[in-house]
Amino acid sequence: MSALVFRSAVALAQMIRDRQLSAIELLDAHLKQIAQHNSKLNAICTLDEANARLRAKQADEALAKGENWGALHGVPVTIKDIFETAGLRTTAGYIPLRDYIPQQDATAVARLKAAGAIVLGKTNMAELAGDYQSTNSLFPRVNNPWNVEYTAGGSSGGSAAAVAAGLSPLDIGNDIAGSVRQPAHFCGVYGLKPTDRRISTTGMIPEVPGMPYCLRQMMTVGCFARSLEDLRLCFSLIAGGDPRRPDVPPVPLDYPSGKSLNDLKIAWTEQWVEVPIAPDIRTAMQQVIEKLTQSGVQVHAWLPENFDLSAIFNLYSRVAAYINRYAQPADRYNLQRSLKLIFRTATQGDKKLRALGDFSRVLPELLNPSLKGYFEALTERDRFIAQLDTALESWDVWLTPVAATPAFTHRPAWSAIEVDGRSYPHGIANGAYAMPFNLSGHPAVVIPIGQTSHGLPIGMQIVGKRWKEMELLAIAQQIDTVIGAFRSPPDY
Repeated sequence: MSALVFRSAVALAQMIRDRQLSAIELLDAHLKQIAQHNSKLNAICTLDEANARLRAKQADEALAKGENWGALHGVPVTIKDIFETAGLRTTAGYIPLRDYIPQQDATAVARLKAAGAIVLGKTNMAELAGDYQSTNSLFPRVNNPWNVEYTAGGSSGGSAAAVAAGLSPLDIGNDIAGSVRQPAHFCGVYGLKPTDRRISTTGMIPEVPGMPYCLRQMMTVGCFARSLEDLRLCFSLIAGGDPRRPDVPPVPLDYPSGKSLNDLKIAWTEQWVEVPIAPDIRTAMQQVIEKLTQSGVQVHAWLPENFDLSAIFNLYSRVAAYINRYAQPADRYNLQRSLKLIFRTATQGDKKLRALGDFSRVLPELLNPSLKGYFEALTERDRFIAQLDTALESWDVWLTPVAATPAFTHRPAWSAIEVDGRSYPHGIANGAYAMPFNLSGHPAVVIPIGQTSHGLPIGMQIVGKRWKEMELLAIAQQIDTVIGAFRSPPDY
């Protein structure tokens, strides 16, 4: 294992500034790690070595002249293949975009570059971000660095796998139903889903080029890292208003309250009653609560009043149907793929669980949408957000599982998953604990908390108040100090 490639981005940037390490040396270390491991992971789908090397050389020359590009001066990063990168192929794993080369960077990418980051390459993903596994028709599937027979999750599986395996210190992904949080949980890294519309989605696919801007709710841009310190830095660099996207409010970053861990009031939910979690996750969550309690932290079992999971899923599905109706391409290939996925999630798995999260019930609205129906769904969403805002006023953060299962073995898209002898529909197993917070827009961070009996990572979701990401990350840091930290996969 190369210790250098597992250092934090913050530490690497400081080493470059202190002249302990050159940007070229750091780039070479990551290229060596990629050459050694990416062929079995398929985490990076497009490597931009020539341009990265040129930029690293320029970074060293700039530093020699006393110039500092920013907080990530000379640090290589990777970018999920869903974000446009000027002059570098961006495909979203979608065949019609196999040769698409954008003319302009996505806003989040441009902001990382402005802070001195060097784009090393693009990370592999689920086709058009439409699966909880990272498979598509352009590149080989992404494998989990803890066990290549298992998925790295989706849709940002390449992002999480690259960060976990030391191929990159930072990556950005997107999350509309857990696409940052579930892969972070599966791969044992840290992942942040911020408040809805906290970070601009300009230059993110879908929408595919030429399509209207439809994903105006629930879709967020998030970060992957191996430490909360790096998440904090990445988030602070890319958050904020964007002239290219006027509906992103210019809300300033909050300041952490500075509360000590013992002054915090923490809520936790072991599992949704309707969607039990795998035994290993339950054990890991209980151990977290025990450690926190032993450290003098106030932790209370809690669930908001009138937290009707079936109603939440139904409302999420309605909003998702409307915002995806025109954002997704309507070509024959994509329509066939989408209908296949809807059919599988509606017919595979336990009948009771299928009824809970059956996306086929919104097919009428998906096929025949109305403006009135869209506004009705948004009005219901507003009520849900207000209810959860009120419920969370009494708590500093809320701890929940990330998904019903840890990483699972590779399988056809949207196939059922076994959890403790019960067959779970794919969407319920992977999205039941994530989707409510896309619907509500609340920020959530995932931290690693342990491993299964088979040596696979387990993460925990920490939910905070809207527009309070810095407070959320500060509290997560204190919790992380008590319960553990990132562990690299063996043999990397």
